[in-house]
Amino acid sequence: MTKKELLKINDLHVSFFTPAGEIKAVNGLSYELAESEVLGIVGESGSGKSVSVNALMGIIQSPGKLTAGSIEFNGIVINEMSEKQLQKVRGRDIAMIFQDPMTSLNPVYTIGNQLRETIKKHTNLKGTKATERAMEMLRFVGINNPEQRIKQYPHELSGGMRQRVMIAMAMCCQPKLLIADEPTTALDVTIQAQIIDLMKSLRNESDSSIIMITHDLGVVSDICDNVIVMYAGRVVERGTVDDIFYRTGHPYTRGLLECLPRLDNDEQGTLTAITGSPVDLMDLPAGCSFAARCKHCRRICMKESPPEFVLNEDKIHTAACWLHTIPKGGASI
Repeated sequence: MTKKELLKINDLHVSFFTPAGEIKAVNGLSYELAESEVLGIVGESGSGKSVSVNALMGIIQSPGKLTAGSIEFNGIVINEMSEKQLQKVRGRDIAMIFQDPMTSLNPVYTIGNQLRETIKKHTNLKGTKATERAMEMLRFVGINNPEQRIKQYPHELSGGMRQRVMIAMAMCCQPKLLIADEPTTALDVTIQAQIIDLMKSLRNESDSSIIMITHDLGVVSDICDNVIVMYAGRVVERGTVDDIFYRTGHPYTRGLLECLPRLDNDEQGTLTAITGSPVDLMDLPAGCSFAARCKHCRRICMKESPPEFVLNEDKIHTAACWLHTIPKGGASI
């Protein structure tokens, strides 16, 4: 049975206008997300992952601006909403777990105060009932003794517990879409595993859709259904988890996978690194943005930006790479 479409991003462009010039952080991003689906967005720092979801949440700060494209959530174009209308959607229908819980939580308010604020804003619960709901959510995310924790400040909790508080805050109103921006960054592997297990249970129990932004391809393989690989603000490859890991279609994706240590690799030595540096977003090349770092680069790669080529029959797996086309006459590109 085909799942209902929850989110549709169409040709999204986000730029930052600085005295030095225009930084094209997101450059033509498009994707769809179905109900109860987990979508992973991966790529190096500066590829546009966080900026794209900040645009979705309507929290792009000056000098940034959404310059083109549309964001349709549950049949409503939310990038055309006023700030007042967006405030009713954020936290209730779309919630976000930010990258650093220490800086995302307000240090001068208790955990309980911050949880109750979200609950009071988007539900009819007030006073004691709001407090009970806050403690219920803390128990749900695995925090013991919520009666005590709710009175504490962020600095009194460990990094893993602060991250759990962020998840509890995001899930207070059972949103239809949960955005997790690097939810396991700076956490030890044991806590990372607990956070991932928690997000799996949230998905199964509340049927929420999740957008998982991460550098960790191990996390992607563990929780995601589909994956988008971004580079220089564009999608270079998209597909199911199996497509990305076992039928890789873009040299950049292959490079990311080769950077990972593997337990089944008997060879000794250093990890393979992607050569070069990310492209300058103020001076994007005419051709493929990855061409200068790609060992398969051809003449056409330097001149023309590749479209997304369909790599399988169901049209789910695509890659924006000229390696997937043969020029007329069969001549070398």
